[in-house]
Amino acid sequence: MSEYSEHDIDLGDVTLRVLEAGDRSNPTVVLSHGFPELAYSWRHQIPALAAAGYHVLAPNQRGYGHSSAPTDVEAYGILQLTGDLGALLDHFGKADATFVGHDWGAIIVWEMARLHPERVNAVVGVSVPFVEWPGRPTQLMNMVYGDRFFYILYFQQQGPAEEELGADPRTTMAKVLYGASGAGMAGREMPTELPPMQGTGFLTMMTELPDLPFAGPEGEWLGAADLDEYVAQFTHSGFFGPVSYYRNLDANYEVVKGLSADRLTMPSYFICGALDPVLLMDPTGVERMQTTLPNFRGSVLIPGTGHWTQQESPNAFNEALLGFLRSI
Repeated sequence: MSEYSEHDIDLGDVTLRVLEAGDRSNPTVVLSHGFPELAYSWRHQIPALAAAGYHVLAPNQRGYGHSSAPTDVEAYGILQLTGDLGALLDHFGKADATFVGHDWGAIIVWEMARLHPERVNAVVGVSVPFVEWPGRPTQLMNMVYGDRFFYILYFQQQGPAEEELGADPRTTMAKVLYGASGAGMAGREMPTELPPMQGTGFLTMMTELPDLPFAGPEGEWLGAADLDEYVAQFTHSGFFGPVSYYRNLDANYEVVKGLSADRLTMPSYFICGALDPVLLMDPTGVERMQTTLPNFRGSVLIPGTGHWTQQESPNAFNEALLGFLRSI
C-alpha cells in the first residue's frame, strides 16, 4: 500500500474508493478492473506507471469493496459506469486520460471511448475485445445455449448467483481466480456438452484447487495475503453489484447500438493471456478489431497466462502496456 495512496472520492451519485499514484500534473492513466476483481488487481501496474511518468487512478468501481453499492440493478448500466470514470476525471481537473480496462473493465473503457471519445486519449482492452453486438445480447445467448448452462444467462435472475457466490467468499474467490488462470485452463478446451441450466451454478464446474500460492509464468501471482484482500472486500460488498453489471447487457446495447466503431479514432490496443478462456468464447476478437477499429495499434498474447493477465504475468503485461504508451 505504500506505493500508492487510497482515497474515498465523492462523485455525487456514488463514492468510489480509489488508489492513486504519481504526479497529478502528469498525463493520467485510469485502470478499470473486471469481475470479480478490485483496484487491487492493478497492484503491479500502479507503481510501474507512476515511475514511467503517469498519474494513475484505479477505482474500486461501484458495487465493489468499500465503494458505494446501489441496491437497484439499473444503477449498474453503462451510462453510470462510464459516467463514474468521467466524474473521476472531473474531480482531478483532467480533460482526458488513457483508459486501460480488464474483463468488465474492458467493456467499460471500450464504451467510454465510444460514448465519450473526446475524453479518451487512448484505450487498451485487456482480455475482452471490442464488441458491436448485432442484437440484444441475452437473446443471442439464449439462441446459442438454449436450456444449457451459460454463466451470463445464470446471472440474469436476481438472487441465485449472488447467494451462491456470497455463501463462502473465500471458496468463491479461490475457485474463480484459480479456475480461469493459466494453470487452471491448461489443456482445457470449450466443452462440447454443457450441463442443464436447471440445478447448475457458477462454481459447479470449477476445478479442484491446489494449495496457495498459485503460480504462473513469472512465479507466484496469488498468495495468502492477496486472497485475504479479495475475501475481505467481497465479504463487505457482497456480489449483487458485481453480478448486476451483467443484468444491464441488453439495456447497454440499446444505449450504444447507434454508435459505430468509427468513433474510436484514438489509438487502441489489446492485451490478453494466451490461455484466457475469453479467447475460446471469442476466437475472432483480434481480427474483428483489426477490421473495425480505425486506429487499432495491435495486440499482445502473453504465453502461459490465463484470464487474470495483469496479475499472472505482471512483468510481461507492463512491458506490453508501457511499450504501447510510449508509442503514442
